[in-house]
Amino acid sequence: MNKIFLYILLCGYFTTNAQTKKTTLKVYTFPEIEKLHQQNPKPIVAFVYTDWCKICFAMKKTTFTNDKIIHLLNNQFYFVKLNAEQKEDIVFLKKTFIYKPSGNKTGINELTKELASINGKISYPTTTILNSNIEIDLQIDNYIGSKNMQTILMKFLTLNEN
Repeated sequence: MNKIFLYILLCGYFTTNAQTKKTTLKVYTFPEIEKLHQQNPKPIVAFVYTDWCKICFAMKKTTFTNDKIIHLLNNQFYFVKLNAEQKEDIVFLKKTFIYKPSGNKTGINELTKELASINGKISYPTTTILNSNIEIDLQIDNYIGSKNMQTILMKFLTLNEN
C-alpha cells in the first residue's frame, strides 16, 4: 500500500514539474534591436561584461535567471549582452564599432567605450539603460542583485512613463 502511494505521489510530482515551462530571457543583437526599435520603441538594457569577470558571471547566473527580472526585461525592454572584448564588428545606429587592441592579446570593442564609460573609466560589469530615444539614461558599474535590479527597472519605467 505504501509503495503504491509513493509511486502515485512521485508520478504526480514529475508530471507537474514536466508541465512547468521555464521562461527564458530574450537576448537580442544590436542590429535586431535597431530593427525592432523602429517598429516598437522601448528602452534598452545593455549588459557589458567580459569572459574573465567573475562578478559578470555571477550576475548572469543569478540576476538574469530571476523570473521577475526575465519578465520585466522581456516585456518592457530590449535586452542585449555585450562582451567588451568582442572582436567581431558591431553595426548599430548606422555606425560600425570595431575591436581596438590595447596590448598583447587585449583590447575592447569601441561600443564598450560608448556604453560602459563612466567618467572616462570602464569597469565590469556595467549595466546601461538607454531610453526610447536610444540615449544613455543610467549606467551602473557593479554587481546588481535581482531585488535591486527589479527596483532599478521599475523606477526607470515609472520615471519614463509618457
